[in-house]
Amino acid sequence: MHAQESLSIWSLIANASLLVQAVMALLFLASIISWAMIVQRGLYQSKAKRSLDQFEREFWSGVDLNALFRQSNGRSADGKVDGVESIFRAGFKEFTRLRQQTGDADAVMEGTQRAMRVALAREEEKLEKSLPFLASVASVSPYIGLFGTVWGIMNSFRGLANVHQATLATVAPGISEALVATAMGLFAAIPAVLAYNRYSARAETLSSSYETFAEEFSAILHRQVHAK
Repeated sequence: MHAQESLSIWSLIANASLLVQAVMALLFLASIISWAMIVQRGLYQSKAKRSLDQFEREFWSGVDLNALFRQSNGRSADGKVDGVESIFRAGFKEFTRLRQQTGDADAVMEGTQRAMRVALAREEEKLEKSLPFLASVASVSPYIGLFGTVWGIMNSFRGLANVHQATLATVAPGISEALVATAMGLFAAIPAVLAYNRYSARAETLSSSYETFAEEFSAILHRQVHAK
C-alpha cells in the first residue's frame, strides 16, 4: 500500500528534482495555453465558414450591390463584419471611390483589386492566428519532456552511487518521476499537432474560397466598369 502511494502521480511530481518540476510546469502551461487557442481557433473558423456561406448566398441571390454594401455598412457599425464580407466591402468601396474620381477603367480595376488583395491578406492572417504557436508546442514539447526525463534519470543513477546494493525499489521512484516529464510532453504535443493539422487545412480551404470570391467579384466589377 505504501509503495503504491509513493508512486502516485502527484507524489512523483512533488518528489521530482527542481529542474524536472520546472520542465513539468512549463509543459503544463504550454498545454493550457494551447487548449485555449484550440478552442478559440475552432470557434473562429466555424464562424468564418458560416459567414462565408451566408454572405455568398446573399451575394449570388441577385441583390443589388449598392443595397448589399449599405447593409454591410450597418453590420460594420456593429462590429459584425468579418471574413469574405470585409473583402467585398474593401473592393466595392474602392471601386465606387475611384469610379467617381477617374474615368480610366483600368485604373479603377487596378485600385479595386489592390484593395481586395490587402483585405484578403488581413483575413488570411486572422485565419492563421495562433497556428504558429500550436506548431511550436507540437514540435518542441516532446523534446522538452525528454530533457526532463534524461535529467531525472541522470539524478537517479547518481543517487545510486551512494547505495551499496541497488534494487528495483531503489531505482523505480526516480525513473518514474523522470518519465512523468515525457508523458506531459506528449500530453501537450498530441492535441497541438492534431489541432494544427486540422486548423491549417481549414484555414487553407477558407483562404481559397476568399480568393475565388475576390476573383469572381473582380470579374463582375470589370464588366460594370466597361459597360459604359
